[in-house]
Amino acid sequence: MKKFFLLLFFVISIATLQAQWVRTNGPKGHFFISLAVSGNNLFAGTDNSGIFLTTDNGAHWTAVNNGLTSKYVNALTVKDSIVFAGTNGRGVFLTTDNGANWTAAVNNGLTNTYVLALTVSGSNIFAGTSSGVFLTTDNGANWTAVNNGMPTNTVVGSIAVSGSNIFAGTARGVFITTDNGTKWTAVNNGLPTNTAVRSILVSGSNVFTGTDGGGVFLTTDNGTNWTAVNNGMPANTGVRSLALSGSNIFAGTNGGVFITTDNGDHWTAVNNGLTNTNVLALAVSGSNIFAGTSSGVFLTTDNGANWTAVNNGIPYNTFVTSFAVKDGYIFAGTERGAFLTTDNGAHWTVIIY
Repeated sequence: MKKFFLLLFFVISIATLQAQWVRTNGPKGHFFISLAVSGNNLFAGTDNSGIFLTTDNGAHWTAVNNGLTSKYVNALTVKDSIVFAGTNGRGVFLTTDNGANWTAAVNNGLTNTYVLALTVSGSNIFAGTSSGVFLTTDNGANWTAVNNGMPTNTVVGSIAVSGSNIFAGTARGVFITTDNGTKWTAVNNGLPTNTAVRSILVSGSNVFTGTDGGGVFLTTDNGTNWTAVNNGMPANTGVRSLALSGSNIFAGTNGGVFITTDNGDHWTAVNNGLTNTNVLALAVSGSNIFAGTSSGVFLTTDNGANWTAVNNGIPYNTFVTSFAVKDGYIFAGTERGAFLTTDNGAHWTVIIY
């Protein structure tokens, strides 16, 4: 299950800016698995070294672990100026001073402390855990299990917000709540039985899911009905990531990258130059689209018509599992640490290793 969650990612899409990777201090030999932006601060959660902070787009990183008793950080989110961290086995921590001090696990009522996802919706914070969803309305002082309608011990690895609707991607399909978790309803009509949902993308009134071996599904009625929208994709395609660029939707799969311009009615493989088609992550930065694969990063500037490897500074055959974009600075999370480019991938610099 660890690999399943390492492949889930989030993208913060902001305008492109030219820059360059620079090696800085950081933890060695650990996965860079979660990111959060708070003003000019970028926080990175790792798999065994805790949390690091940069205030200069990765030129320098500082470990900010005072009070953090778990160093495996699955999820980070920001509400107002408070940063929350979801950890393995120790629950949720928060900081109000940019990581200088973390408040000992704010877990009152959080009966499962393996926190895999965190999402803010208005004044509410939702935590996806290895046994369902929890809600806090008071910044973690108190948590309430909000799993009514979910099977016992449902693993929740992703949560997406669409207006007043909240979708949970799980190992048993998709669930929706319209009342902040008071009641969840399985919305899997049309989805394969017990399919693992790896990614959720909201585009206006359309919600897309990428599944493990079942391709892409679309709902236009908030999950009441799902329709397979895989025309042009091989059978049993595993979709690891979804990304929106204007009116185009891209799917990163175990068979390369596909694009649709008509909300999934037709998909076209766009793999020219993509020498590794095991695509784990996608990121959009202006007109540039980046693909993270099991052997590095590729870039397209023409919606996938042509891809170019952009791995200068990244070790050969590096698994790239997540991206984040901040003011044109592009961060790549890999199994060998974190890398930064400020010139759209022409040069990468290791910033956490």
